[in-house]
Amino acid sequence: MTDRREFLQSAMAGAAGLSITNLSLAKSILGNAITADDFASIKSEIDKRHDESLNRLQNWIKLPSVAAENRNMNEGCQLMMDMLKEAGFQTIRKMPTDGHPGVFATLDSGAPKTVGLYFMYDVKQFDPKEWSSPPLDAAILDRPNVGKILMGRGAVNQKGPEATFLAALHAIRGAGKKLPVNLVFVAEGEEEIGSPHFGQVVHQPEVLEAFRKSIGVYMPSASQDLDGTVMTTYGAKGVIELELVSSGTKWGRGPAKDVHSSNKARLDSPAWHLVEALATLVTPDGQDPAIDHFADKARPISDAERKMIATAARRLNEATAKKSLGAQHWLHDASFEESLQLLCSRPTVNIEGLVAGYTGPGGKTILPGRAVAKMDLRLVPDMTAKEAAEALKAHLAKRGFGDIEVNVTGGYDPTSTPVDSLISRAEKSVCGRAGIEPIELPRTAGSWPGYLFTGDPLKLPASHFGLGHGSGAHAPDEYYVIESANPKVRGMDGAALSHVEYLYELAAMS
Repeated sequence: MTDRREFLQSAMAGAAGLSITNLSLAKSILGNAITADDFASIKSEIDKRHDESLNRLQNWIKLPSVAAENRNMNEGCQLMMDMLKEAGFQTIRKMPTDGHPGVFATLDSGAPKTVGLYFMYDVKQFDPKEWSSPPLDAAILDRPNVGKILMGRGAVNQKGPEATFLAALHAIRGAGKKLPVNLVFVAEGEEEIGSPHFGQVVHQPEVLEAFRKSIGVYMPSASQDLDGTVMTTYGAKGVIELELVSSGTKWGRGPAKDVHSSNKARLDSPAWHLVEALATLVTPDGQDPAIDHFADKARPISDAERKMIATAARRLNEATAKKSLGAQHWLHDASFEESLQLLCSRPTVNIEGLVAGYTGPGGKTILPGRAVAKMDLRLVPDMTAKEAAEALKAHLAKRGFGDIEVNVTGGYDPTSTPVDSLISRAEKSVCGRAGIEPIELPRTAGSWPGYLFTGDPLKLPASHFGLGHGSGAHAPDEYYVIESANPKVRGMDGAALSHVEYLYELAAMS
């Protein structure tokens, strides 16, 4: 069969040069949903609007909405709504919650099918001193062997892929074509703090009614690695984010405030009290969860999932994986295949950070009156965030640590999506036509609030899609590829085209 890139090149020659052969090929490639000249005109529109699309992304990154800092939340919500209006959404509503607002929108193109979309408009915190380029400059930089990249907070998580999806909508409309599916859209501004109020958006009656009409929900992503491979997952782990707080005031022992460290001879230490409590949450080597009844409902991986993981282990490069993590050994010195099994199936108890007393230059001889552990607990099917938090509190109380505050800041249940769902099959189809055989895993070890779609009452398939590449989520020097040095990896324009292909594929598939 003719290489797909050759077809795209010939299609770009214009409608006048398209032959019957090319038209037939276009129909086979895009599921009889679009003609070759229509596809070529959309591709041309993406190219023509490159600067416009890039400027939209840069302007978005320059306005950071950081929920943890209550920074620009209303402004970020308004910008999200403005961009939706420009992209053609007809109904757009700001959705107040007990926290930061969300957005609900619809785009009715009169199509037989409706597709759900999930966006986030917030980003993680950042320290400009840690970045090689200011995180809000959204600078375009040349990176050897990668290409032209945009560096900035939110570049790949998730503003880059989301702006790329909007670029696809602008191109379809700019080419004078109707969107092949209707869209129902929700966005939140609290994803990076565990989505504590997103359920208040999704569970609004009009939102539920709109999503019940959809065939599934997807979030734009940049799924390609630097070698062009794509990782496909059929679910995600759940998570709860929390703080454990040990204080002399609540404990009734030790100081109520920081005091001179000489008093350790006669006072209890809230910091050591917290350390003792933390030590009970894991096995003596600090690796496996030991919270009573925490993982009682954890579903073991199935034989089919083991086979999927075994295939992924053969296709992935273990040395590259270790290098990207700065690691020399897997947990318990597991094999690579075993490490992937753990990644997909193992609940975790993780300390994100420990804060107590003085942490500045030099020493300061104090006995802290308060100590805090910032933590996250990852969950697998069939665990729930609610039951995990309850198990943690009961575990601490049983061992004499009931005074330690457990402040859950956010969290959500795991998700699972059938391998044979329409949104999963469409992704495979689009990747296949691009010459990519996705590497499959049962679920990602990361988390997103997709359980609101996959769980009751909607029970919809929900996943991620989008070609292109980026890296550095939650870290300094986060980036998104704008123009790729590797022809196997799509830049921003090519990634926008992948969303066009995906939407038409969803429209055509049965």
